[in-house]
Amino acid sequence: MSIDEAAVAALADRRIGPEHKGMPPESWGLTVREFRTGAVPLDSLETPVLTVDRAALRTNIAVMADWVRAAGVRLAPHGKTTMAPQVWADQLAAGSWGITLATIWQTQVARSFGVARVLLANALVDPVGLRWVAAESARDPSFEFVCWADSVETVALMDAHLRTVPGPARIRVLVELGGPHGRTGARTVEQAHAVARAIGAASRLTLAGVGGYEGALAHDRTASGVRAVRDYLGELARLHRELLAAGRYRGPAVVTAGGSAYPELALEYLAPLSDEQGGQGVATTVVLRSGAYVIHDDGFYASMSPLAAPGCARPLRSAMHGWARTLSRPEPGLALLDAGKRDLPFDEGLPIPQRVAGPAGGALDAGATVSALNDQHAFLRLPVGAAKLPIGSVVRLGLSHPCTAFDKWRLIPVIDDADAQTPRVVDLLHTFF
Repeated sequence: MSIDEAAVAALADRRIGPEHKGMPPESWGLTVREFRTGAVPLDSLETPVLTVDRAALRTNIAVMADWVRAAGVRLAPHGKTTMAPQVWADQLAAGSWGITLATIWQTQVARSFGVARVLLANALVDPVGLRWVAAESARDPSFEFVCWADSVETVALMDAHLRTVPGPARIRVLVELGGPHGRTGARTVEQAHAVARAIGAASRLTLAGVGGYEGALAHDRTASGVRAVRDYLGELARLHRELLAAGRYRGPAVVTAGGSAYPELALEYLAPLSDEQGGQGVATTVVLRSGAYVIHDDGFYASMSPLAAPGCARPLRSAMHGWARTLSRPEPGLALLDAGKRDLPFDEGLPIPQRVAGPAGGALDAGATVSALNDQHAFLRLPVGAAKLPIGSVVRLGLSHPCTAFDKWRLIPVIDDADAQTPRVVDLLHTFF
């Protein structure tokens, strides 16, 4: 496993305190290890609270690992989704090639836990960050790092900063291809070739492949959205083949794309490139970077992922839920819950009320919705004639977009079964945001 297992295990020796939202005061001062030995009932925690379902988490890791393995490609899951080294360790143990990250600071967190291979899915032009990568690579030659560049100017700046660092350190760089109205990335294959030539001419950089992100080009599965993704992935494959044919690579190449919304399209276009041999014997590793799959959701990704589609033999499951208590019933059809924007994600859809927790609970009436979130309140709308929802009752909420759920919590309870009448806390996940 390419992570420091002892460093991950040592998280269990950290102490719980009032800075950990949702944890009961009687837990303050205990280590995580001491707390989790009690199989504490979830209803002994304060609300609001975010939880992770252990069985769903394990299922999602296994489903994706098996899926990419069968396709003959590799997986470097995007670690920014959880920023939880315990989750990264499980993903690496399941066969992940490395961990993808978005910023140099996230990379430094990963290195503090011994992650041996990092794919930085971004350009790196920060001089402090570049010097750190050079120093870390010199300190530990087994550390594998690769980042992106999408312009000749980016390449020149990276090379200039690295030339100020003593020693022979070189950084492996992927040419990033973007698309019209997308995010970063060279906008055409021709521009990407110019970037590749600049990398090849740089004194401290090595051309290591091509990469990009198709999810920036569409946000649905309409015909036009899927076509935009297909067109882009076709151009990315074309760029790699042309660089290969031109002999631009001086070592193994990486081709990477694939978020959690269109991974099957990434496989369709890129998997045929895997281990393709160029004229100079250059091997190609195709790497997907899906991240949200590990937690999945009940909103955006539930509607987008091919691994959640109806009829899928081994579907992903939402591993996260919010639990919020009814604070007020100020008028008919309205309940105010004690969870808001500071606690739950809302950028890809509002929370979805699912059930009333506890032995006396059950499914909420059809038509119950969360209509809005304030900083610390959720507006739960109930249909006329709905069963009574008394003040003090706890509602389980389905959530959308794990990336903006985890960043609101520093310690997340892992429960045995979110569908149980009385879920029990079996572990605690540390996050680093």
